[in-house]
Amino acid sequence: MKVEEIFESYKDNIMPTYTKVPLVFVKGKGSKLWDIHARAYLDFFPGWGVGNIGHCHPKVMQAVRDQVSKLIFIPNNYYHPQQAKLAKEIVYWTYPAKVFFCNSGAEANEAAIKFSRKFGKGRYEIISFENSFHGRTLGALAATGQAKYKVGFEPLPEGFKTVKFNDIEAVKNAITEKTVAIMLELIQGEGGVNVADKDFVLVLRKICDQKNLLLIVDEVQTGVGRTGKLFCYQHYGIKPDIITLAKALGGGFPIGVMLVRKEISDTLGPGMHASTFGGAPVICKAALAVLSAVQKEKLLANAQKMGEYLFSRLGSLKDKYSIIKEVRGLGLMAGVELNIEGKKIVEECIARGLLINCTHDKVLRLMPALNITKKEIDKGLGILEGVLKSL
Repeated sequence: MKVEEIFESYKDNIMPTYTKVPLVFVKGKGSKLWDIHARAYLDFFPGWGVGNIGHCHPKVMQAVRDQVSKLIFIPNNYYHPQQAKLAKEIVYWTYPAKVFFCNSGAEANEAAIKFSRKFGKGRYEIISFENSFHGRTLGALAATGQAKYKVGFEPLPEGFKTVKFNDIEAVKNAITEKTVAIMLELIQGEGGVNVADKDFVLVLRKICDQKNLLLIVDEVQTGVGRTGKLFCYQHYGIKPDIITLAKALGGGFPIGVMLVRKEISDTLGPGMHASTFGGAPVICKAALAVLSAVQKEKLLANAQKMGEYLFSRLGSLKDKYSIIKEVRGLGLMAGVELNIEGKKIVEECIARGLLINCTHDKVLRLMPALNITKKEIDKGLGILEGVLKSL
């Protein structure tokens, strides 16, 4: 299809639920994407964190080719080895737990909400935080602490309270006899790359222990190495009761995981929850390849090293350009808060061959792949500085 035909087909046949950038991509490798005109782009925001190990990683491609030739799908009332291997691998890298497989972060968070209500035996309220984002399904949307996503979809499910992020007194004041869980992102991606204070998280864990509440940590965007550790909670010296994962774990394929502390994991029994395509053979084989690549290619070490370099370079830009208000984040998850709206900066970066994102109107988001190189960071930030200079 020609470009015009592609655009026309989208207009005529696909619901307009996304704000589109007029680019047609046809190929990807590592941190590069090529459009239909064979123009190369440096991708510093690969699919909201889906591409943690870059586009079309060889290990993932080989794993999928191998599995497709054997078995693509089998329903979850049967066993298959790839799901068994992946569950064992995830538990190995976290703590004694059991997992539930689904297809997305929203699904994983829905599962966590249902699990919490079953666990609560009458307690059903979940506390979440301002500027959080947990997904687009009704339950996940009700937990999301941003009103703009909820407009037009009311009434949402009841049983959710939203309090100020990093404010432990607000949490304490919100807890009632109906409270069953506290749900948070340790770094709020869609909320502006806001990082949870360590002391705040440690007290949350203590409160949950004292009051028999579940601590749900949404690692849909921070998981699988994004912050320089395999999972972000490992920076905080705690163990959540529930972790939700998605995005990067599939290496480009749709996956969601709810991981639950083993002592309580049998709260959900047969028939209480399900996901038809969750944990299918091809998807699990891809995810195993992702975890293998992260370990064997020492991508966590690279994320830590390149993250330090990225933040050093961004700090220098902040010192140089008054338009930058603050730089924050962890590992290779960076937010650059501006004094102006960032839309035009993102558009100009794209025009010059750099793909980034803007959230909360004024926060540029940079989330390059874990295998990014110093040369690629220099090139990408060179483009960004060129745009800042031109303002």
